[in-house]
Amino acid sequence: MSEQRAAARLPGAGAAGCAALALALLAPLAGCAPSASTPARFPDVQRMLDTRAQAVRQRDAAGFLASVDPRATGYRSRQRAMFAHLAGVPLADWHYDLDSTGAFPLPSGGGTRLAAKVRLRYRLKGYDTAPVHSVQYLTLTERDGRWLISSDSDGADEGRTGTRQLWDQGPVRLVRGKHSLVLGGTAHPGRLKDLARRVDRAVPAVSAAWKGKWARKVVVEAPDSVERMAQLMGSDDPSGYTGIAAVTTGEAGVETAAPADRVIVNPDAYEELNDLGREVVLTHETTHVATRTATTPATPLWLSEGFADWVAYRGIRHKAVTTAPELTRAVAGGKLPARLPTDEDFGFRAGADRLAKAYEGSWLACRMIAEKWGEAKLIAFYKAAGKSAIRVASGSTGAPMEAATATPGTGPAWPAAGTGHKPPSRTDRTDRAMRTQLGIGMAEFTRRWRAFVRQQLRR
Repeated sequence: MSEQRAAARLPGAGAAGCAALALALLAPLAGCAPSASTPARFPDVQRMLDTRAQAVRQRDAAGFLASVDPRATGYRSRQRAMFAHLAGVPLADWHYDLDSTGAFPLPSGGGTRLAAKVRLRYRLKGYDTAPVHSVQYLTLTERDGRWLISSDSDGADEGRTGTRQLWDQGPVRLVRGKHSLVLGGTAHPGRLKDLARRVDRAVPAVSAAWKGKWARKVVVEAPDSVERMAQLMGSDDPSGYTGIAAVTTGEAGVETAAPADRVIVNPDAYEELNDLGREVVLTHETTHVATRTATTPATPLWLSEGFADWVAYRGIRHKAVTTAPELTRAVAGGKLPARLPTDEDFGFRAGADRLAKAYEGSWLACRMIAEKWGEAKLIAFYKAAGKSAIRVASGSTGAPMEAATATPGTGPAWPAAGTGHKPPSRTDRTDRAMRTQLGIGMAEFTRRWRAFVRQQLRR
């Protein structure tokens, strides 16, 4: 599964705000590899999980706790509290699937036990047309012929912590807007109202720019600390999110049955933003939600990031030197960038200066397209770039191959797999989409972009 992860960083001095998108295949967590298993091998386990899920859907606390080992008193107490925290959450669906067993080493102890990887799938009523997917690592213990859950922390030393949801962290407060649903902790209710108000303004602004089909609804999660934000991202290390104001998650490039999007806010970084910065960040994140089905692993990060910033700044009358302060300083010092930003430039740990210049340069690239070719061409190029890695069947073998979105009558952009030709790089695919939509290739585009940056950022 490819995951769209858009992170809005804390802006530097003089900048209103900007954001970064990382598009990558999810890698397995470090540690020992789980042995394959299916619900068919452990039907009693899956039946227990089904009964547990039904209890959540029916708001049956006793039925839910019946799946918890009564001897695991600490875990049982936390599960009772978690179930209570769900009381106000508008659930449309809730399911558990047993993915595998042997998912982590179990501590020594008696009895028959399993180290299970379980996938939670849930939907919020009125907002999610497809479920959110969340991984849990559970210790299952067999007692008197029944499988019960006795822990969700035994795999922590191996990095098997799973994803903590808001209701795992504490009581959940909800704020509903016209286009938004904000879920958060109870410590800062004013922040939740502020987020809902700003997202409600962002949705029509994004819809005015992005001419594509999308739900026009945004779910925001606002935990009470950056540590809790990291937990929502499946991590126990908050350092990677320091200075990141928000992260958007969802599966990119899938039009049907794609996991739902969530905008997750870092309360520390968000509070440091000024009023305009908050507007820009949330409009940027809303753009990622809107463009998710058109964003694929073929979409270069400079395009996905630059487009989201272009939408966010579209109605703001600011000079480029104000919006792009880091790149302005670099150009003034004789350091005009030689190339468009690469994926590595957008890494959370790339460094503040490098990160800022990547955002700013990407925004200027999309601004140049909108000004010189028109907004419709910018959108067409965005969609074409994402479609340039469509996988199709390759002749008689049935093996997958990649084919670009070709101009009618031109045929495929490159030979089928197995012909001895090297598949094109993402740069090659972007070049083809650019030639089709803008009439120039990457080399000429880069030359024009450098001239545009120099002209726009001249003090």
